[in-house]
Amino acid sequence: MAAGGSTQQRRREMAAASAAAISGAGRCRLSKIGATRRPPPARVRVAVRLRPFVDGTAGASDPPCVRGMDSCSLEIANWRNHQETLKYQFDAFYGERSTQQDIYAGSVQPILRHLLEGQNASVLAYGPTGAGKTHTMLGSPEQPGVIPRALMDLLQLTREEGAEGRPWALSVTMSYLEIYQEKVLDLLDPASGDLVIREDCRGTILIPGLTQKPITSFADFERHFLPASRNRTVGATRLNQRSSRSHAVLLVKVDQRERLAPFRQREGKLYLIDLAGSEDNRRTGNKGLRLKESGAINTSLFVLGKVVDALNQGLPRVPYRDSKLTRLLQDSLGGSAHSILIANIAPERRFYLDTVSALNFAARSKEVINRPFTNESLQPYVLGPVKLSQKELLGPPEAKRARGPEEEEIGSPEPMAAPASASQKLSPLQKLSSMDPAMLERLLSLDRLLASQGSQGAPLLSTPKRERMVLMKTVEEKDLEIERLKTKQKELEAKMLAQKAEEKENHCPTMLRPLSHRTVTGAKPLKKAVVMPLQLIQEQAASPNAEIHILKNKGRKRKLESLDALEPEEKAEDCWELQISPELLAHGRQKILDLLNEGSARDLRSLQRIGPKKAQLIVGWRELHGPFSQVEDLERVEGITGKQMESFLKANILGLAAGQRCGPS
Repeated sequence: MAAGGSTQQRRREMAAASAAAISGAGRCRLSKIGATRRPPPARVRVAVRLRPFVDGTAGASDPPCVRGMDSCSLEIANWRNHQETLKYQFDAFYGERSTQQDIYAGSVQPILRHLLEGQNASVLAYGPTGAGKTHTMLGSPEQPGVIPRALMDLLQLTREEGAEGRPWALSVTMSYLEIYQEKVLDLLDPASGDLVIREDCRGTILIPGLTQKPITSFADFERHFLPASRNRTVGATRLNQRSSRSHAVLLVKVDQRERLAPFRQREGKLYLIDLAGSEDNRRTGNKGLRLKESGAINTSLFVLGKVVDALNQGLPRVPYRDSKLTRLLQDSLGGSAHSILIANIAPERRFYLDTVSALNFAARSKEVINRPFTNESLQPYVLGPVKLSQKELLGPPEAKRARGPEEEEIGSPEPMAAPASASQKLSPLQKLSSMDPAMLERLLSLDRLLASQGSQGAPLLSTPKRERMVLMKTVEEKDLEIERLKTKQKELEAKMLAQKAEEKENHCPTMLRPLSHRTVTGAKPLKKAVVMPLQLIQEQAASPNAEIHILKNKGRKRKLESLDALEPEEKAEDCWELQISPELLAHGRQKILDLLNEGSARDLRSLQRIGPKKAQLIVGWRELHGPFSQVEDLERVEGITGKQMESFLKANILGLAAGQRCGPS
């Protein structure tokens, strides 16, 4: 039973082509050289490869479920009705006996020529786990796969097209990455971490920070690719001992630069993609990390199927951004690349459901329409940078301004004049009359040769006079601006020198010193003063021979040092002096002595510097040795030193002399 009638198939193809054209109108990018017509459509080409049995022979108990009919079609048993078969037709079918060379030469090699035209191409290996995708892309040393064969031929083509005497100079770079659990990892630089996928203003998909290695030979490619391949994540399952746990993408970029006018540039990209296989965890026995990996793989492949369905149905939104894989394949499916999908299937009946799923995806993918175009840009030829000294760059070209515009003509009969400066000699706007005659003759010959060949670019030496006049005027204005800036700079320097000299003459000694020379002093102790009773002051003022006992401030002293010494200012601390008359001092000492001899422990605690413990010591000493003969005998009490005695007298004499009782501190 055929998969569908011929009429229905043609209708689906027409609807898919029109829908993809409408949805891809915003995605396709025309060439930058000004082409107005839309690029011609190019359908995604699909090839199916049937791997042989794993043990090499098909047992009688397990016949194959897939059978090839010819080089483009195959049939598979219908699981609903075993008496019928489902037939599929693709661009190519490779059976069990096909070799790596057959697949490469029949499907991949023809698209390499598009890279030299500045167009993109992509090759995808799709299929269930264990179907042979990695073998198809990488192969073995005895049977190399698609990647080594494509790189070998591509490097050979670039060497031939970029040889000396050819109009284009070519360079090739490579990048290698994997998508592991929705993380973009650089296999050439594993330490770079998760990379982001961006899209520029022209719709080009790019990955900032992705390593690019230039390659000129296949040995260079192997030197970078083989160590990077060992960084790819693989793991063992029940179905495959080295199962790929990530999607691997090899990006090869071919840059072309035209050697002669109009100096066009082209860029072609080749995507070689080894997709991880869809997995049935019931048969693979995945657990833990392997289960998480298979979940990420199946999710990305499911989004890939949604993208293909959206492109075929012409939906307004294509879910490229739902997965990192589809975001990276945006140019390969519905974009501007020549795409080849190699669907790998297995002949065993235990893989029947996976095989049917892969064939259905391949049948839907061949209806996707891409629109490749030449990625070409036209940029003016730029001379290499000329290293000049600052003096040469800022030198005024007086001789250049002195020459008239009439001398700029090619056939000027005026004698040659030496250039005014090195900058004029090396300038791209150099006057032809100042050139070496041999160089001038070579340039004229080259100009005539390009004119005879019908070159579309601007002639080298036939620039219109008006344009050259505008350019020369612009150069002169820039020179005048540079001269004005130099003069202004000299004036500012002279002004600064004069200001510095004036500051030295009018040196101010009170100028603030830098913070680095200031010294940081500790906190000053708090000043203490004893307040005298008002009655005592009045009594002393009434007596004729009495002196008023107050605290006098001796004032502050400031020592100013000169600025040259660079020493911090020193300030004398405030000094307070207690002036007491001898009569008042003797009266206070007598009261203290009476209190020491007659007072109880509670009375003694009323004195300053005497607490409960010292009061008990004083009472005990008095009971043992008798009364105190003088106040200084207090030093004989255990625990009271001479320094404490001095502070005790200062704190209590004045208060007791005035008849006041002070509490303990």
